[in-house]
Amino acid sequence: MDNVTHTLVGLTLARTPLGRAGRGTTTALVLASNAPDIDVVSLAGGSASYMHWHRGPTHGPLGIIVLGVVCAAIAWAWERRRGDRASFAMLAVVSMLGITTHILMDLPTSYGIRLLSPFDWHWFAFDWMPIVDIYLLVALAAGLFFGRQSAEARRRNAAIVLMLMAANYGLRAVAHHEAITVAPRLFGPTLPAPCPGAPNTSSMLDSWPRTQSLEPATLNPLPATRRCLVEIAAVPTFLSPLDWRVIVQASNSYDLRDVELTDARLRASTRSNDGFWRQTVRYPNIWTPTATHAAATSPLARTFLGFSRFPAVRTFTDAAGITTVRFIDMRFVAGLVSLEQPVRRPQPFSATVRVAPDGRVVDQSIGR
Repeated sequence: MDNVTHTLVGLTLARTPLGRAGRGTTTALVLASNAPDIDVVSLAGGSASYMHWHRGPTHGPLGIIVLGVVCAAIAWAWERRRGDRASFAMLAVVSMLGITTHILMDLPTSYGIRLLSPFDWHWFAFDWMPIVDIYLLVALAAGLFFGRQSAEARRRNAAIVLMLMAANYGLRAVAHHEAITVAPRLFGPTLPAPCPGAPNTSSMLDSWPRTQSLEPATLNPLPATRRCLVEIAAVPTFLSPLDWRVIVQASNSYDLRDVELTDARLRASTRSNDGFWRQTVRYPNIWTPTATHAAATSPLARTFLGFSRFPAVRTFTDAAGITTVRFIDMRFVAGLVSLEQPVRRPQPFSATVRVAPDGRVVDQSIGR
């Protein structure tokens, strides 16, 4: 989630019985609610460095302990002149709780977190929440604003807001499941049969990268004439918990379709314009030998492919024999793109690698 939301959550938690531990708990909770995002300092090393470290160890078990102690020390020192400040041990416990809350709020986003890093660098996500949830922001801000009159009002409003948060997460979890369920109806006969050995995606908790090899047979197991289904996913949109983008990953392309769960056509048995309604956007994903053996094995591409859940690749060779290989994460495509309407503006979640005829990487960059 965004840091405004994390800050408001920290302030809300300070109005629960946690705030009775003594002075310094509010400071500790606000600091802890934002502490895992201290990994933003990795931007000093460039975009690839940030992509490598973001939502890594600071969002893992060591981050909870180390950052919890640091936040407690800051809050302890800040309130050192107060005689009724909370004990350092209590501030540490409160801080670790605030950091855990931050992690649990990031986990249901489609961006995900590396929950077990640095011991395991796999990403995990539930795909329920957008990075910024306007409904969550409004509920948190309203609870803090209208609960200023008394201590009792603050505690009551904090409890109400936490219940609204739980209801919001529950609604989005149910809506996400429904978006996956209606996908076969949404895509109809265009949905290919499952690939042999396709990953099991029935669990609510998604984990990636699943591909451990960069060999062509693994990345593109069947030729273009024989498409098969790798995975179906649904990622949330910004405005409504009932609007989703369904992503169908096939062996040689991605099919994208935005769906409103309130659309009556999802439950109708027949419809005259059924074919038009089922139109989707297809983005090709062909792993050529150049893309696989040269571009994808470059350090920058490995970082990007370790981050990207749905990497798609395109290649173009100019008159000089330089091949430009572009990887893009289909979760974060701005708008719907197609082969006829390629992405022309910079995409922050993309990587470009240029390869010479002899296989040398001559240029590589993130975000353009």
